Amino acid sequence: MEAETADARDEDVEDEDAEDETASQESAEADQTSGDEPPAAESDAAEDAAAEDQTEAGTEEDEETSHRVTVEELLKAGAHFGHLTSRWNPRMEKYIFMERNNIHIIDLMQTQVLLDEAADAARRFANRGKKILFAGTKTQAQDIIREHAEECGMPHMVDRWLGGTMTNFQTIRKSIRRMEEIERMDRDGTLDKLKKKEKLMRLREHEKLEDTLGGIRDMANLPGAIYIVDVQREDIAVSEANNLGIPIIAMVDTNGNPKNIDHPIPVNDDALSSIELVTSTLTDAVKEGLQERKMEKEAKKKAAQ
Repeated sequence: MEAETADARDEDVEDEDAEDETASQESAEADQTSGDEPPAAESDAAEDAAAEDQTEAGTEEDEETSHRVTVEELLKAGAHFGHLTSRWNPRMEKYIFMERNNIHIIDLMQTQVLLDEAADAARRFANRGKKILFAGTKTQAQDIIREHAEECGMPHMVDRWLGGTMTNFQTIRKSIRRMEEIERMDRDGTLDKLKKKEKLMRLREHEKLEDTLGGIRDMANLPGAIYIVDVQREDIAVSEANNLGIPIIAMVDTNGNPKNIDHPIPVNDDALSSIELVTSTLTDAVKEGLQERKMEKEAKKKAAQ
């Protein structure tokens, strides 16, 4: 009988050792994350803990008030994953929910509220007839920014931010006029009359101008506001907007600086799904503002008749 009991104890010890070894391996795998960009999926432990805690809090909050985006949608988009703790900006401390495996987890309750505020601001700008310049030059943001800006009829910059785009706007307008001049030459056949080499040079010049400035060709004046993906990368755009007093709506990750951002949205600004969720939410708000503006004009027109 004692031998059987001893064998059972030995099996229990072996099972516990196996469980400890498995847990250690999972922990080691979770620590192998890149410092350049938050990975698409972190450790299951970090995600489960953050998801459980923030979902419970989000459910209680949703019972009292509705938001444009739910905590579950933010979690699914990976909006809560920040950067490595070694790369954080201390000014983002109040937006951080917890630290897990050397990764900062963003407080999605605050993200939810601040995204609502940013969307309401975007709606107001659109309702007043102001243009909102969409800016996002990082690879994963380019197509999303272009698509949604065009969807709501707003200007955009996705290739690269030209220094002086806003602070030296008249010079930028000259470059746009040059681009349009080459287009006219192409339409009326003037380019065909040039030598082959000269024609090729003009076409290459147009291509470069189109890539950089094509998204703002219809922006006759400075924008009424600017929406930025990643303030760390687009620091020149932030500086220009601050100098001109142009309101800024921006996605700010844990390595960014929310200072001088009028409407910061603490969120993962690297993941495609996160950028898509935030940008589509703001785009919907812009369309709401444009629709309200249209209805107000129609109401005034009917009242005047």
